[in-house]
Amino acid sequence: MKLNKKLDMKNIKKTVLIIAALVVAIQSCKKDPAGNSGGGGGTTTTPTTVSTGVGTGPGGAIVTGTDPALATTQGFFLNTWQPKTFTAPNTQSATKPSSSGAVSVTVDLSQIVTKASTNIYGNNTNPYMGQMVTEPVLMANITALAPKILRAPGGSLSDMYFWNADGSTVPIPADAPANLLDLNGNSSAAYYWMGGNTQSFTISLANYYNVLQQTNSTGLITVNYGYARYGTSPHPDQVAAHLAANWVRYDKGRTQYWEVGNECYGNWEAGYRIDQTKNQDGQPQIITGTVYGTHFQVFADSMRAAAAQVGNANIKIGIVLTSSNDVGNNSGVSNWNHDVLSAAGNTADFFVVHNYFTPYNDNSSPATILGTPIPVTSSMMSWVKTSVQGTGVTQKPVAMDEWNIQAVGSSQDVSNIAGLHAVMTLGEVMKNQISMASRWDLANSWGNGDDQGIFNNSSSNGGAEPNAPIWNARPAFYYMYFFQKYFGDRMVSAVSNTSDIVSYGSSFSSGEAGVILVNQGSGAHVVNVAFNNFSIGANYYYYVLNGGTDNAPFSHDVLVNGVGPASGATGGPANYASIAANTAAVTGGITVTVPAYSVVYLVADKK
Repeated sequence: MKLNKKLDMKNIKKTVLIIAALVVAIQSCKKDPAGNSGGGGGTTTTPTTVSTGVGTGPGGAIVTGTDPALATTQGFFLNTWQPKTFTAPNTQSATKPSSSGAVSVTVDLSQIVTKASTNIYGNNTNPYMGQMVTEPVLMANITALAPKILRAPGGSLSDMYFWNADGSTVPIPADAPANLLDLNGNSSAAYYWMGGNTQSFTISLANYYNVLQQTNSTGLITVNYGYARYGTSPHPDQVAAHLAANWVRYDKGRTQYWEVGNECYGNWEAGYRIDQTKNQDGQPQIITGTVYGTHFQVFADSMRAAAAQVGNANIKIGIVLTSSNDVGNNSGVSNWNHDVLSAAGNTADFFVVHNYFTPYNDNSSPATILGTPIPVTSSMMSWVKTSVQGTGVTQKPVAMDEWNIQAVGSSQDVSNIAGLHAVMTLGEVMKNQISMASRWDLANSWGNGDDQGIFNNSSSNGGAEPNAPIWNARPAFYYMYFFQKYFGDRMVSAVSNTSDIVSYGSSFSSGEAGVILVNQGSGAHVVNVAFNNFSIGANYYYYVLNGGTDNAPFSHDVLVNGVGPASGATGGPANYASIAANTAAVTGGITVTVPAYSVVYLVADKK
């Protein structure tokens, strides 16, 4: 990731921690910038009859879809797939709007796009959220979000993280220099993070594992690659790889997914530029893809050997790639993907990409933000596949383990629009056959609303939103919560006849069908939904999520079926999990109003 006011690097935002005079660089991540009406490429189906059941009417016989072949970009990330059973929520009767002039959305259950991976709902921790397990509100919120995957230790900080150090019994290694160079060669004090630090401002490694256990999550760990560059020993790559391997041993098989370094191509990362006067193995001043790819093999060999010693037979190790054309990247890292893959060959188990979708540091409009998920996700995957083909290596599963927007100036990051963007990103991730994704991040720093955290960082670090409840959930939380709850276990084709309405169809193994409707336009639409090849039941259920009237068009609030946050608060309703769903009879058609900048989550009964 990148030092960004949000948490990594690009415009480096620092927060002063009054702990032993420690200055902590609060980092976020970067990415490149970049409609479908939400259609979805169908899959080959096996007709059981010669005709098709259409919409809510009696129609003809049903055509049964077949699951598509497992894509190489998905691979083992789909191994955790499980059938999903829909449980009807509490309901309240809703009046149907007139269907005159309505937008049409057609969902076809015979056209299966992909099985829906539970690994796309991941999120990122970071070490400046405090000890986490001491915060019951935060832990309850994470458990409700059900991210499944929690990445650690924290973006760019991963390349300055010594997992076993505590500063006293186990100090920072002597070959980790006191100063590091920035992209321009300026030297400044290195602020290393330690996994053994039990102070309140950070999280210990032991408590990271406790968070995983208490929130029913699994880990994704980024080992310190930067140390292989800035370390001053005769063979810093071997020393850093040994440190990583010892972490694998300590882990004792609890973690399957690992990756070597964070955004190693970035000039904001520790190790991008090193002090050659202190380097002993002839490394270049500026990192190259060849150097990283060569070092990756050393790390992977050491980590796999350690995994074998502790019985972790399923360890998977990811390699860092760029998410867009890198031919013109910064000095040393042009042609990154080509050079990395040429040097590493087929050593990696999966490819790691990050994407921050919107133009960097731009006061982006809703149209700009919501115009990115469809083209940017598609172009990212095209770039990765092109990189693979150009070097002749084997396509591996892809993990987009950091993503968000990077708009600034109007509180876009903490807004209802960020929630819509999250919904579209999850949908496009599935459509593009990505089965691992982790949003950046759980909590960050307020920054006058330029805060990518999904929760208000209420730790002792001083980055909290003024007057907001502790660990308050931002709008994106509610949009992602309802997505996971009301999206089935298979994505199916969904097509809208207007570009304002983006649609994502799904089916449940228990027999129900669903669709998520995103209105990326500034005006409301009435939508009529037809389900093809589906034996429909008597009723349909839906939730409407939309912003409030504050800070238009970037409301800090979200309403769930008309219920918003407590008076004077931001975010959403505290009782979101028990709010009744709207319901209406299928007879006469499935028709709903989708307000401006809103999402409707709809599920139809089976017969």
